[in-house]
Amino acid sequence: MSTQNQATTTQTTNQHTDPPVSTAFRGASRAQGYIEADAPTHERPAVTAPELRAVDETGAPAAATPQQPAGRPSEPALADLFGGADHNLGLLSTAPPAQGAQRGLRGILSRLGLSITPGPAELAEREQAEALRRDEETIRQATWTRAVSVLVANQKGGVGKTPSAIIAGGVLAAARGGSVCILEVSDDPGALSFRAEGNPARGMGELVRDVDTISSAGQLAGYTAPQTSFASVIGTVRRRPRLTRDDVTAVAAVVDQYYGIRVMDSGNQPSSSAFQGAVDTADALVIPVFNAGDAVLEAVALLDVMRSAGGKAASLADHATILRLTDGRPENRQVVDRVDQIIADAGVEQVFTIPYDPHIAERGQITLGHLAPPTRRAFAAAAAGVVRTLQATVR
Repeated sequence: MSTQNQATTTQTTNQHTDPPVSTAFRGASRAQGYIEADAPTHERPAVTAPELRAVDETGAPAAATPQQPAGRPSEPALADLFGGADHNLGLLSTAPPAQGAQRGLRGILSRLGLSITPGPAELAEREQAEALRRDEETIRQATWTRAVSVLVANQKGGVGKTPSAIIAGGVLAAARGGSVCILEVSDDPGALSFRAEGNPARGMGELVRDVDTISSAGQLAGYTAPQTSFASVIGTVRRRPRLTRDDVTAVAAVVDQYYGIRVMDSGNQPSSSAFQGAVDTADALVIPVFNAGDAVLEAVALLDVMRSAGGKAASLADHATILRLTDGRPENRQVVDRVDQIIADAGVEQVFTIPYDPHIAERGQITLGHLAPPTRRAFAAAAAGVVRTLQATVR
């Protein structure tokens, strides 16, 4: 073959003519020069890809698009997630949408696809459930920069101080996941250990004796009775000396190192040394009463004594909360009306009515889960009210 023929053959072999682009498949031109890259090896390192240019359907190159680093997914901007910098996150809600009727005949029809609204009873039940949810949220979300304390007191005996302390403290602990201690601060031994769950080996007398040696939460737990509500109770388990002001303040200081909320079950003598120690270490006052003249008059007398003392005691009285309990005994309507008037004249910020509950009336150990739903809701509302007082008064 001559040299001229060889050159002609070489030129023909090296030439490459692009096939015409079909107008029916314009997008296919984008894959025309694609070659799948092999995985990098020691002998053949990976080659950095050139800058990519988008090609529209006409084949004209568009503006250069920066390449995203390999293995790093693109991240959306915060504005894309939350609707802009000025979006109010408080408007976001996890509350379920309103539903049709779910109970009774209305519920059956609603499940069949008919648009049936709930009846009055079901609406009331939903409102109660929503109120309980809000109260428990108030309790759970409350924070302070130190431990806080609630004093349960009435100089009249037998009006429900101990059950109120156990249940209110239990509601607080259940909503917050613990960190609530209920302790006895009566000068003489009370019934706190008897009404609370469990049979602890050590209690208030032993803690007063060993208070200077407590250096850990685990050590302090040895003097408590854990409750199913996640509260811890420190009551009297055997004979002990009468508590003094110094005893109460010393125990309170130790408890406050390991618990966020302290609930104190007091005695019937507001002039006692132990009661003065409880007042010194309290941030809120709760006064249980029955719908009886002697119970409410003693409660008002306690408020008068504390207001006349001035200082912290007066502040506690001015922001006190009254719990009106019912023990199941017959109530005279005229007496109840008179109690209403006495409480209204006492200048009390908050009053909560607690319905009769057979579990409390049994006068045995109190378990939060055994309370009737109306009782649980009423105590949750009262506990939320006390929490709001603490938020307003504790600095």
